[in-house]
Amino acid sequence: MDIPQVTPTETAPSGDMGQDYLATGKQVAMRRWEASPCGWADMRTRKYETVGYVIQGRLEIDLDGETATLHRGDSWMVPEGAPHRYRILEKLVAIEATSPPARMGNRDATKS
Repeated sequence: MDIPQVTPTETAPSGDMGQDYLATGKQVAMRRWEASPCGWADMRTRKYETVGYVIQGRLEIDLDGETATLHRGDSWMVPEGAPHRYRILEKLVAIEATSPPARMGNRDATKS
């Protein structure tokens, strides 16, 4: 079997926001977040859809004016273009998938 891309955690490239980029295809990409507790990030929008899964910790998401608290085992979805922000409440480890891939075409650049 020919596996086109394997990305070990220890060699995964990191982005400007602290994310580790994992496997990336033409239509979807994965990334890993590890973050310490902090206040609300700035509200932003993105040119991609995001789905995420909490492996460890707790966070709040403010999505288009509605807030939810996410715990280990919870998942979320942020539609492309939706105003959102996060607040980390407990040390967080999460995996996200983005479509189209966030790191292509400068889509991860901060948008207000």
